[in-house]
Amino acid sequence: MRILYLHQYFNLPSDPGITRSYELARRLVAKGHKVVMVTSDHRGRFRHRGWKVTHAAGIEIHWLYVPYSNYLSYPARIRAFMRFALRAALHAIRIPADVVFATSTPLTIAIPGVLAAKWQRIPMVFEVRDLWPELPIAMGALKGPLIPMAQVLAQWAYRNAARVVALSPDMAKGIEKRGYPSEKITVIPNASDLDLFANAHERGRKFRASFPWLGDLPLVVYTGTLGRINGVDYLVRVAAAMREMAPDVRFLVVGEGAEDEKVRRLAASLEVLNRTFYMMPPIPKRDMPAVLGAATVATSLFIDLPDMWANSANKFFDALAAGTPVAINYQGWQADLLRRTGAGIVLDVHDPAGSAAKLLAFLRDEKRLQAARHAARRLAETEFNRDRLAMKLERVLCEAVLEFAPKRATKCT
Repeated sequence: MRILYLHQYFNLPSDPGITRSYELARRLVAKGHKVVMVTSDHRGRFRHRGWKVTHAAGIEIHWLYVPYSNYLSYPARIRAFMRFALRAALHAIRIPADVVFATSTPLTIAIPGVLAAKWQRIPMVFEVRDLWPELPIAMGALKGPLIPMAQVLAQWAYRNAARVVALSPDMAKGIEKRGYPSEKITVIPNASDLDLFANAHERGRKFRASFPWLGDLPLVVYTGTLGRINGVDYLVRVAAAMREMAPDVRFLVVGEGAEDEKVRRLAASLEVLNRTFYMMPPIPKRDMPAVLGAATVATSLFIDLPDMWANSANKFFDALAAGTPVAINYQGWQADLLRRTGAGIVLDVHDPAGSAAKLLAFLRDEKRLQAARHAARRLAETEFNRDRLAMKLERVLCEAVLEFAPKRATKCT
């Protein structure tokens, strides 16, 4: 198959951030399919006028310079979304394909996805990474007339999708509520890259040895964006409470975002910054095994927003791949999974002091920690194995093509 893969915020392993699209695309290439990725050069690696074409792991990547970061205001983000969507639509219709695979966020990726599919008379498979527009509405990012416009765009995307991929069971339920047929929805969550994290603990030991403030002390880490929705200031408050209970426990945040300075100022005011609470800039995905291998517990955090409970945070699955227990401060399917398997714990987003006590009890129970490590790696190997989930995506794409134009579905098994 010739797969036209649309993802505005595609990352390579040398970049910080989520590499889901890279990992899925390269596996599709390895299965004999041609994959053309249409994306934005949001980091400014080329600053090229027009489209720049490169190749990685057999993927043909088309880049368009459209700056974007978590530091942008909501209106500026929407302008970046629309600029890319319109330029990508004009570009994508000229790339011959058998199927379009468009992955959100943002929801505006549906514009080039649907238009390219209609122009070439091929099916579109739409991937939902977050429930849009429900989430930005809940966050206050969409207001006034933008809300009904976003609702119409969402319905248009689903109506024109031959299949939908949801990143969690709860997202699938949300899509069903919009009237999309459940039999055409496939859940393919974020995944664990087992090979990348195979030697995580060995690399973790080296990471620990390089920091005098860490050594063999317990370490709680957060890796990812410091945006408003992540609420990383919660971890600062947990660290401040923990310092009173167990001053040997260390906290590390690896990442950046709009609330970077807010988190840093709070940590300084609570007198934990560079004492028990440390911050580092983001690192490439390929270096993440060292951090998570060093961690005693990894965290995934959000503000108190039930709309986020359906999330499929990549950091959660990276921790599982490293065999590192996970602590989260929200409910939903991941909380149910941790309770069922013992691969981690669920903290109270409203009670940092109580969460610190619960976390400390977990850190001090070596038998429970060891069981959680085994449970985490077992989940990575079974339920969230990237190789198996890539095969699942291949089947979804093949089904869409077979249903739409059987003669085009070569290389499908």
